[in-house]
Amino acid sequence: MKKLSARRRHPLAALVVLLLALACTGGLYAVFAPADKAQADETAQSLTIEEGKKLYAVGCASCHGTGGQGTSDGPSLVGVGAAAVDFQVSTGRMPAATSQAAQVPDKPAVYTQAEIDQLAAYIASLGAGPAVPTEEQYGPQGADIAKGGELFRNNCAQCHNFTGKGGALTHGKYAPTLEDVAPKHIYEAMLTGPQNMPSFPDSTLSEQNKKDIIAYLGEVNTDQSESPGGMSLGGLGPVSEGLFGWIFGLGGLIAVAVWVAARTAKAKKS
Repeated sequence: MKKLSARRRHPLAALVVLLLALACTGGLYAVFAPADKAQADETAQSLTIEEGKKLYAVGCASCHGTGGQGTSDGPSLVGVGAAAVDFQVSTGRMPAATSQAAQVPDKPAVYTQAEIDQLAAYIASLGAGPAVPTEEQYGPQGADIAKGGELFRNNCAQCHNFTGKGGALTHGKYAPTLEDVAPKHIYEAMLTGPQNMPSFPDSTLSEQNKKDIIAYLGEVNTDQSESPGGMSLGGLGPVSEGLFGWIFGLGGLIAVAVWVAARTAKAKKS
């Protein structure tokens, strides 16, 4: 007992007790804190989904159905993912002004970004689909612009024109211009394939490929240098070039023919 009492009065005894107390406190925090944080995150996500459901019921359910299953006026949204919602609603394509148009154009967004995030969370809860990309995925860091140009010409230029200014499709549809389009929205469009556009999942175009294409478009849209081929005619390709050829080329030939005929008639009279 005397030995035990002496050990308790040892100068280091208080330090040992303090260290043990700190170790126990840290252990208890490590056990319980993550669970509390996860529970808080889950509660916040549930609230976001609930708010998104309310917005959906007011602005979307009339066309897409009360549970997102789709109707004759709108397709099913089950499994489209948050990325599709963010693209369609952020660019103002949804809600659509009319379902009868050949193609829904972009326009000013109706919802705030916070409301769009809530709608996206609700639609994502209906079925697994592409998530909203992060800035790391679509940012220019680590992108290969030359490779992006090659990929764009092989996969996108047929519709969007090699300069990204868009082009006409069939039955009143069109490929929109890619000028002044946010990189995130370009990534989301490739990921989800809105309207007439095919989708390019990571199995078709990798995340790096998409980053390269977006970097190339950013370079094209900011390049203020002169066109190496002379007058670009708006960069709209064969449509404007053909129109130019018909008006000025054929018009010039007609003018020459009229002039020659007039000279010939005048010479005969003389």
